[in-house]
Amino acid sequence: MTKVLLGIDTSNYRTSLCLAREDGRIVAEAKRLLKVKEGKRGLQQSEAVFQHVMNLPELSEQLRWEEHEIVAVCVSEKPRPVDQSYMPVFKVGEGLAKSLSIYLKVPLYLTTHQEGHIAAGEYTAQERPAQDRFLAVHLSGGTSEILLCERQASGYAIEKVGGTIDLHAGQLVDRIGVAMGMSFPAGPQIEELAKQAEGEFRVSSSVEGLTFSFSGPEASLLRAIEAGNASQAQIARATEQCIANTLEKALRNAIEKGLPRDILIVGGVAANQYMRERLIKRLEHPAVKAKLYFCDPVYSGDNAYGVAMLGWMKQKTNNN
Repeated sequence: MTKVLLGIDTSNYRTSLCLAREDGRIVAEAKRLLKVKEGKRGLQQSEAVFQHVMNLPELSEQLRWEEHEIVAVCVSEKPRPVDQSYMPVFKVGEGLAKSLSIYLKVPLYLTTHQEGHIAAGEYTAQERPAQDRFLAVHLSGGTSEILLCERQASGYAIEKVGGTIDLHAGQLVDRIGVAMGMSFPAGPQIEELAKQAEGEFRVSSSVEGLTFSFSGPEASLLRAIEAGNASQAQIARATEQCIANTLEKALRNAIEKGLPRDILIVGGVAANQYMRERLIKRLEHPAVKAKLYFCDPVYSGDNAYGVAMLGWMKQKTNNN
């Protein structure tokens, strides 16, 4: 039987399970987006918890884990590796992980959702940051942070050095999408619609040092929707461009402050191809000399693969 490690992640918008080998190959995975009612811009924690409870048995059956030798279980127990980071949704996955660890008589390892994103980025990018110390940008519906990361044997040491002071990048995308009649989450629909954009409609970005704000751009975009002075395609493109410009400015400031030029970009918003290409063009320019690394778009969104690979790191450390 193949030796695998089981990764579990129950985030605010997706239930995820993954069986991965030590060499990083995925043996089986099952994941499901949580359902959000039409016109709504998110889920209450109680709704998300209930959906995870209902999803996990069915997804577990899809994995057919009895066909593999599970050597350990790793689960994201909270959003970020900081004190007082907590969300009820993660307790659903943690409860399953603890029960399976006892039943299977295998080690249980705890990690965080954010570290899982970074590990998924490193393991699925075309190449990894060359140095152990690098910047990571985590862009999603619940996080928009610039992180100073350092690889360690059992994961990462992470220090937040910048990020949003209000809305997250994913929230901006979803709020604008829902306002234009799209379903939640709106990222893929915004990206597809933006390809039809013509003209020069733009909204300004708001950046100060390594911190930024999306509430002003949101107000400008919502006013444009209401006034009808730009097409929906133009508004979609302006949303993408605003996020890309915001990141470009903040990361240029980070480099000027002497922070690493190796930058890993992860999270659901990082799957957007327009933003990727724009950031590469602007930041890998000879005048800036940054080197960007992107998670595979399939694993940019919430997933348990990175959690499983963090489990392997912890397993190796535990056995040494």
